[in-house]
Amino acid sequence: MQNINQKKDIEIVVIEDESDILELIEYHLEKAGYSVMGFLSTDNVEQFLEEENPSLMIVDRNLPGVEGSDFVAQMRDIGYDIPVMFLTARDKESDLVEGFESGGDDYMTKPFSSKELLVRVEALLRRSGATASDKMKFRDMVLDLQQHTLRIGEESIELTNLEFRLLHTFVKNAHQALDRDFLRDEVWGDDSARFHDKTINVAMNRLKKKIDPKGEKEYFVPVWGIGYKLI
Repeated sequence: MQNINQKKDIEIVVIEDESDILELIEYHLEKAGYSVMGFLSTDNVEQFLEEENPSLMIVDRNLPGVEGSDFVAQMRDIGYDIPVMFLTARDKESDLVEGFESGGDDYMTKPFSSKELLVRVEALLRRSGATASDKMKFRDMVLDLQQHTLRIGEESIELTNLEFRLLHTFVKNAHQALDRDFLRDEVWGDDSARFHDKTINVAMNRLKKKIDPKGEKEYFVPVWGIGYKLI
């Protein structure tokens, strides 16, 4: 099991329209050491996902305004591949099948055991690479910090040491605009004496071509007057 300090870096989104159940789930997850963001509906979830990088979503099926599996299917269509666990009172076999077909990764029915919930959460996070202390996950990328390797989906991507350090720096600071001075110090370090104005542009272009050769995923966006941001 992960220790508490390691879990603090793992954020879990819970979407549950019954406030008492939401509070109960939040309590058990936070007690286990996770960071938790709870929602009573799906209204602001997509905006939250645009700004943050949660490792897991726990979703009820019976939500106001939208059925939970429909919402997950919409998120999958947009491109979000965050692991999803359905936690719902809908316990028919057809409900379970619908849940998985819509993009769910696990399905748990109410009433639920807090101990089973935590075990399932840990298993999902472990499968996704989120809780491996020597790995970092962002969207469909998994960085192995010991082996200095990158996997995107099922594909291994060859990176130079500098490219790996550059990507690692962005993943550690996802959704934040990183300026050139910060990148120079973090990535180039002692070699910064050989750093030129175009050095970052060249390195960024090479990295983007390796991890997104077709330019379809748009991992990075330029931030005018500052640098780049991983989104």
